[in-house]
Amino acid sequence: MTSVDYKTLTGERPFKALLKRLKNHSGRGSAGKITMRHQGGGNKKLYRQLDFKQMKIDVPAIIETIEYDPYRTAFIARILYKDGERSYILASSNMKAGDRIVTSENASLQEGNRSFLKNIPVGSFVYNVEMTKGKGGQLARSAGSSVQILAHDNGFTHLKLSSGEIRKARWDNFASLGQVSNPESNLIVVGKAGRVRGMGVRPTVRGKVMNPCDHPYGGGEGRTQRGTKRPKTKWGKVTGGRKTRNKKKWSNKMIIKRRK
Repeated sequence: MTSVDYKTLTGERPFKALLKRLKNHSGRGSAGKITMRHQGGGNKKLYRQLDFKQMKIDVPAIIETIEYDPYRTAFIARILYKDGERSYILASSNMKAGDRIVTSENASLQEGNRSFLKNIPVGSFVYNVEMTKGKGGQLARSAGSSVQILAHDNGFTHLKLSSGEIRKARWDNFASLGQVSNPESNLIVVGKAGRVRGMGVRPTVRGKVMNPCDHPYGGGEGRTQRGTKRPKTKWGKVTGGRKTRNKKKWSNKMIIKRRK
């Protein structure tokens, strides 16, 4: 069993004004029946209201704390703007308390600063990238993730995602320089079932050990094979080898190369 090194955190309590309690529905719908399996329980936690837009243009801010967030794999930073407002943002990998950052069209190429994609040099790595102008960052928000800028062309910036996909985004969308914090998150070994229950995950039962009435894989004597040609869900829907992306989705034209 392993865990993340929390030495980079400042160890202060979260800022109360930016916290709220999210109700746990345990995977149940309005009728009280389970609509999403394997959810429920877990440790109590408070949601930190993050600012993914950072739209206070040309207002410098100072990093006050680097904190843990129970709702995400990355660490977060509490910032204090020059006008006195505080907010939480995603922390970059080398960000530390006392650093100064700014959102500006002419921001310097310092990690944590936020600027238009067209003003960031080719080859740079960015995170919290906007896909739709003004909507806030949507790409590269999990621990250790980043997007590489490949080219600027005719109003669009070509981005290489961590999945290998290459897609276009408007070059007047905002992005933050650097890589998301906690890059070693993917090396965690959970180690025991009880720790998974603390994350709010309930037990998962294999289909092949069920009865025929409960799953397409069920029935048979001993350790039998799947018994169906294609992998299926509990409800008989094909789950492997079928493309699920809508062919009419408007953003298909923005994808230059699909992920492998």
